[in-house]
Amino acid sequence: MGLRWVSEDSLWNVRIDPSSLSFNMWKEIPIPFYLSVYFFNVMNPSEILKGEKPQVQERGPYVYREFRHKTNITFNNNDTVSFLEYRTFQFEPSKSHGSESDYIVMPNILVLGAAVMMENKPMTLKLIMTLAFTTLGERAFMNRTVGEIMWGYQDPLVNLINKYFPGMFPFKDKFGLFAELNNSDSGLFTVFTGVQNISRIHLVDKWNGLSKVDFWHSDQCNMINGTAGQMWPPFMTPESSLEFYSPEACRSMKLMYKEPGVFEGIPTYRFVAPKTLFANGSIYPPNEGFCPCLESGIQNVSTCSTLVRFVCDVNQRLLPHPFSGTELVPHGAPLFLSHPHFLNADPVLAEAVTGLHPNQEAHSLFLDIHPVTGIPMNCSVKLQLSLYMKSIAGIGQTGKIEPVVLPLLWFAESGAMEGETLHTFYTQLVLMPKVMHYAQYVLLALGCVLLLVPVICQIRSKPGAHLQQQSCFCAGVGAVTAGGCAAGLRLLHAALPLLCLFWKAWDPPLEGVQGPEDTMSQPGLAAGPDRPPSPYTPLLPDSPSGQPPSPTA
Repeated sequence: MGLRWVSEDSLWNVRIDPSSLSFNMWKEIPIPFYLSVYFFNVMNPSEILKGEKPQVQERGPYVYREFRHKTNITFNNNDTVSFLEYRTFQFEPSKSHGSESDYIVMPNILVLGAAVMMENKPMTLKLIMTLAFTTLGERAFMNRTVGEIMWGYQDPLVNLINKYFPGMFPFKDKFGLFAELNNSDSGLFTVFTGVQNISRIHLVDKWNGLSKVDFWHSDQCNMINGTAGQMWPPFMTPESSLEFYSPEACRSMKLMYKEPGVFEGIPTYRFVAPKTLFANGSIYPPNEGFCPCLESGIQNVSTCSTLVRFVCDVNQRLLPHPFSGTELVPHGAPLFLSHPHFLNADPVLAEAVTGLHPNQEAHSLFLDIHPVTGIPMNCSVKLQLSLYMKSIAGIGQTGKIEPVVLPLLWFAESGAMEGETLHTFYTQLVLMPKVMHYAQYVLLALGCVLLLVPVICQIRSKPGAHLQQQSCFCAGVGAVTAGGCAAGLRLLHAALPLLCLFWKAWDPPLEGVQGPEDTMSQPGLAAGPDRPPSPYTPLLPDSPSGQPPSPTA
């Protein structure tokens, strides 16, 4: 509850506006992001071509520092801002388990991907493709370095297409799984600034000018929901969900609240992926629009994958009877997205490949969010890319490969707030609210003490009523806090002389009221019946014999 102390001024500084304190943080994210890539090295490629079970070995991580910055920032009239976010990657040898020169044996995606998509085509076309692959020296498996697989390599098929069909190849002059991510943007995002409505801050209004995409087969699956995946609206509760649109996955994703936590002293909410995130339509009907599907737990990304679009373009240009990317083979196109090691997927997927070990702690994705501001403190998004491959009659390169979804790699995109940014965040949004929370009780107690000082001083100035007033005072304090009267009186007793001296100096006696000194200075005046006796005069003076004096006649 103390965190709700955040004032309107603090919320004002969270909005996307050049005058807000968080604008530069939003523009140039100070949190270091890292891309950790794990490859599945194929141990028995020859045996796979003979129909045996694939065996893989995980290699990595190969870690890259990710730098992000926003450009073309344009504020619109409808409380939105448009921007492009560019990303660059830099290899980090000290954080990696291996180098970019390491060799990895993996499926030849161009060959096996094109082969699967040709399954239902005439035999003549398949034979032409087989001849083309043989002429160019293309095989079902390849042995490439990590750097080549990531950022591109020269391929005979790619060179042929670039030579005779310039401009058609989407990967420029090389083919690589992450070639299009480096030194590129993720599309034009238009998000709400929160200036007019703080509850809509960071929510996506449009992506590339679209309110919804057309990659999938249902309106629900094509919706662009949530934020751009960097920040979320403030004041989250355990009932909140975390939605964001991922251009790489071509879809919106929703994470669910799991548990509260603490990151470097900062309270957080942890959000994780539900088990239905990649479930097929038979398990989770809302995902039917992402099909055609194979087993549950993997998502067909054929209609949005750049690779599949490229293979389709190749066939449309080279073959006499081209087909479009929408003419999918049974069970869908070759590329699939899932959790690493097929976590939360149908067990048959992991059992079909030797060397996979799904682990909830190591392979699940999570985001730790500061619930009051909606700013991520710690996050790790983990996804796996797999290739569906099988033997295709008429295409010799596929041999006798049994149908299998073979993992290619999985990656973790992670980041955590640290350094000066973390210190400032903790001071402003955790430490200061705590100080203010406890300061109100300290000030309340101090005010009570100051109110009691004149009462105690008045009690001490009237010895005749001392015992009665002290008893009443203790009873009153005891009613407020049981057992606290004695401790409170001891504290007041220790500080009373100084407090009373301060009180007398600050509030002198009223005019016409005699103090003890006035009585002492007028010895001839006797205390009348209406005047209370002096504190320096005994109520009943003792006689020399120690007995009370007898009354006089």
